[in-house]
Amino acid sequence: MQGEILLKNVRLVDASGDRGPADVLIGEGKILALDGGNAQRTLDASGLILCPGFFDPHAHLREPGQEVKEDLETGLAAAARGGYTDVVSMPNTTPPVDHPEVVAALIKKARQIGQARLHPAAALTQGQEGQLLTEAKLLKEAGAVMLTDDGKTNEDAGVLALGLTYAASWGLPVSVHAEDAGLRRGGVMNEGPVSFRLGLPGNPSAAEAARIARDLEIVRYVLERQTQDARHDPRLHIQHLSTARGLQLIRQAKAEGLPVTTEVGPHHLTLTHERLESLDPVYKVAPPLRTQADLEALIQGLLDGSIDCIGTDHAPHTQAEKEQDLIRAPFGIPSLEVAFPLLYTELYLKRGFPLATLIERFTDGPRRVLGFRPIHLEEGHEASLTLLDPKSERAVDPAGFASKAKFSPWAGWRLSGWPVMTWVEGREVFVHPSFAVGA
Repeated sequence: MQGEILLKNVRLVDASGDRGPADVLIGEGKILALDGGNAQRTLDASGLILCPGFFDPHAHLREPGQEVKEDLETGLAAAARGGYTDVVSMPNTTPPVDHPEVVAALIKKARQIGQARLHPAAALTQGQEGQLLTEAKLLKEAGAVMLTDDGKTNEDAGVLALGLTYAASWGLPVSVHAEDAGLRRGGVMNEGPVSFRLGLPGNPSAAEAARIARDLEIVRYVLERQTQDARHDPRLHIQHLSTARGLQLIRQAKAEGLPVTTEVGPHHLTLTHERLESLDPVYKVAPPLRTQADLEALIQGLLDGSIDCIGTDHAPHTQAEKEQDLIRAPFGIPSLEVAFPLLYTELYLKRGFPLATLIERFTDGPRRVLGFRPIHLEEGHEASLTLLDPKSERAVDPAGFASKAKFSPWAGWRLSGWPVMTWVEGREVFVHPSFAVGA
C-alpha cells in the first residue's frame, strides 16, 4: 500500500540518537516533514519508535534450487516482518549464484514480489569451488553487492588474494567464512567441556582465529602490492564472528587501519554451547555456539564498534532435515523475524545496551559495510523505515513464521520491541495484523 501517512507523536531513534517525539509525514517515497502536515491517513503513534529500515548483510534465501527450504517470496516476507527493508542473499544455492544473468534474474523477481529489497551476493569463485575467480565486473554490473564463497571456506590463500584485488577494482567487498577446515574437521559444536562430556566432535575457537589471522595477513599482502592508481582498497568482511580471540585479532587489525569489517549473529549474542546438552539440533549452527566468555566479549565488541553490524545468517531448513540427530542435521538457524526483538529484549532491556547504538548496528552499520548511503530520519531522506512497538510483549511462535523454516532456538521466549510496520521507499510491505491504521 502506498500513500501519504502521518505518524503523530512517534519517537525518533536513529544513529544520531534518541531524538524524542515528532509528527512524521511520509509520502512520495520519502520523509516529507517532521512537523506534521496533511495526509490521507493519520496514525497516533504515541509510544512507538520509528527508525531507519534494517539491513541484513547475510541471509540464506535458498533460491535458486533449494526452494523447499525457502524462496524469495517467503524469505523477503520474513525479512519485512522482521523490520528489514534490505537483505543480502548468500550465493551458496543450487547452482551457486556465480553468473550475472542469475544475479539479474533474482533482482527482477524480488522487485516483482515487492517485499524487502534484495541485494544478491555472488560467488567469489566459479561454482564456489575455490579455484577460478568469477567475473567481478559483470557481477557488479548485474547488481551483486558482495563476493563470497560463504558456506565454504577459502582454502587457497593465493586465490583469495587475487579475489580481493579484482573485487577492489570494482568496489566490491569480499566476505569470508573464517574457519580453518583442518582444525574444524567434523566438529558439530564448540570444542570444550560440553563436547567432551557429550562425546561429540568439537570445532575449536582456534579454527576461527587461525583463519582470521591468515586472512588479515592476506589483506596486508594485497595492500602492499597495490598500485598507487588503484581506485579502491580491498575490503575484507568477516562473517558471523563467534569468538573472543577472533574479535581481538579484528580489533588489532582495525587499529592498524586495515580495511576489515565484521558482523555478529543474534544467536552468538544470546546462546551458548551449554544449550547442546539437550542434543537438540535446533542449536546446531556454523560457526557453533561458543562459551559465555565469548558471548560477553562479542556484546562488548558490538558496543564499542569493533563489530560493525548485526548479520542474521538466517539459515532455513526443512523440518525433516532439522529433526535428524545432531551429527546428521544441517547447520543453521532462521532468525530474520526475531532478530531485533530478541536483541532489544536481551541487550537493551536486560543489559542497558544503548538503544541508538543497537539500532545503528541494524541500519547504518551494515549499509556502511556494503557501501550504501545511510538512511536518517530527516526531511527528504528515503522512507525505508521500521516502526517498532517497545511495549508489546509476545512469545516467539515459529509456527507463525512467514519463513518456511518453522523452528527456532528461541521458541517460547517472550520478547518486546516487535516491528509493527515496515516501509520500503514509502510503500508498506508489512503491517502487523493486530495493528490498525486509522483514517
